[in-house]
Amino acid sequence: MNERADGRTGLGNGVCPPWVLRDYAVLADGERGAVVDPAGRIVWLCAPRWHSEAVFSSLIGGSGYFAVEPVDRWHVWGGYYEDGTLIRVSRWVTGDAVVECRDALAMPATTDRLVLLRRMRVEAGEARLRVALDPRPGFGARRVRDPRLRDEVWHADADGLRLRLLGAHRAAWHPESGLRGEFRLRKGERHDLVLELSTREHTDRLDPEERTERTWRRSVPDCSALAAPRDARHAYAVLRGLTSTSGGMVAAATTSLPERADTGRNYDYRFAWIRDQCYAGLAVATHGPHELLDTAVRFTAERVLADGEHLHPAYTVDGGAVPGQHELPLRGYPGGDDRVGNHAAEQFQLDVFGEALQLFAAAAHHDRLTREAERAMTVTVDAVERNWARPDAGLWELEDRWWTQSRLSVVAGLRRAAQVLPGGSGQRCADLAGTVYAETRRRCLRGDGHWRRAADDDGPEAALLTPLARGCPPADDPSNAITRRFVEEELADDGYLYRFVHPGVPLGEAEGAFLFCGFTMALATDHLGDRAGALRWFERTRAACGPSGLFAEEYDVRQRQLRGNLPQAFVHAMLLECAVRLSDASALPR
Repeated sequence: MNERADGRTGLGNGVCPPWVLRDYAVLADGERGAVVDPAGRIVWLCAPRWHSEAVFSSLIGGSGYFAVEPVDRWHVWGGYYEDGTLIRVSRWVTGDAVVECRDALAMPATTDRLVLLRRMRVEAGEARLRVALDPRPGFGARRVRDPRLRDEVWHADADGLRLRLLGAHRAAWHPESGLRGEFRLRKGERHDLVLELSTREHTDRLDPEERTERTWRRSVPDCSALAAPRDARHAYAVLRGLTSTSGGMVAAATTSLPERADTGRNYDYRFAWIRDQCYAGLAVATHGPHELLDTAVRFTAERVLADGEHLHPAYTVDGGAVPGQHELPLRGYPGGDDRVGNHAAEQFQLDVFGEALQLFAAAAHHDRLTREAERAMTVTVDAVERNWARPDAGLWELEDRWWTQSRLSVVAGLRRAAQVLPGGSGQRCADLAGTVYAETRRRCLRGDGHWRRAADDDGPEAALLTPLARGCPPADDPSNAITRRFVEEELADDGYLYRFVHPGVPLGEAEGAFLFCGFTMALATDHLGDRAGALRWFERTRAACGPSGLFAEEYDVRQRQLRGNLPQAFVHAMLLECAVRLSDASALPR
């Protein structure tokens, strides 16, 4: 590989050097995602599905990548997403040329086949470009078998996957380093590379670009009337790209990107969290009855009907069980250890039931509540009635305790369900909401008016802003303003918000600011009638993204860096909801 102007050298053994997280971009088609670095290398891709083993795993210290880059190492990089899509255009300016590379995962996607499109075009001058493809199945542990060139298309086999590559017939395949080649383009010329990975053999032409553009145009609604319209539309595109045809939406495209260096806090987020799915559906519902509302309702209802009170917090995108957590024998992204699977899927998290009820009620508001979802509402209410007094792991997936946020989220969900379900069912929800709220208020509301973090913990908790923003307690309850102010005083720094206090450790040293919390603070502030204050929180929090406009879970305020897996779905969901609520256009009644 080439050496960049800053002296960083791409290694010839299938491993690419890491960049800071803010510099990466992500492609996604709903069934899997690819991570692209600024040098033009795709360094992360699982196939055929989100939770499959990686074919390119250089991002987390494994092997395998797919690179297109200028031969001239004296260049600077940039790029952008085409509006309302996850079609990414990388842009390089060399001493003699301006080059663009347009990357996309083809849509509409199928679960057994991915097609990766890469189109190079020279905008000015003349450029020599280098292509390198080194697929390494099994998180870098193995190589493809029997690479062969037939009818100007490369073919190979890879652990149950079939590989085809179009557009590199003049390149050579080397046993130790994969495919290598160069080509020259003049101004206005273009060159296409199309990579297919599939579980079965295909013979059709590899040229689905127009269908991909049409699918994105059809999938992402107009957001021009919203606050920050470009960011809102991009947020919707991210949520669409992370959502499978099954309806399941992964929390993020990656695994093991550390939240804090060398602390063991790195996890696998390539699964569908029910809570995150509900947040995304609720955000979309504030804007309109779009496709992602229906998919969120469908997936959530299916899981509730299948598992009832034993609902898991997370599933694979097709509704399967999340595998237990184990480590990979890889070097890892700097500061992290590589892990796949997730133990949190076995926790009991009460607030998930409350968020599901709120999602179903939002669907009913748009007349999108299916019969299955209405049945799921009844099952959810049954689960709450039997389990609301149990300690649970809560929003942050910590130890089992009597978390205040979990109960208030359930109350919010029950109250909304009471407005939707007919007759006695609705009254049952209202009565149960009153019971849960009265006991939660007795155990978790301090005498000075602010809500405790938990029944046994008086500390500040940013998670409380979520039910507050959803109307629980009602906006005129004095505890709302008191709690919001207490959270801001104790957990805010430079306009960003942290989750809670880690005893004996200053804010910013224990973990980064949580971007989800910053957006919920904006929503809660607006709910209390302070539009100007809400806009300040919104603008500050949405500034914490990289050049690609993607958000991770955390933000290191001092170093101005992203932390954790990306793109973090529920952060983009909350940005979208803020953009609707804070726009001049009317939002749904609260």
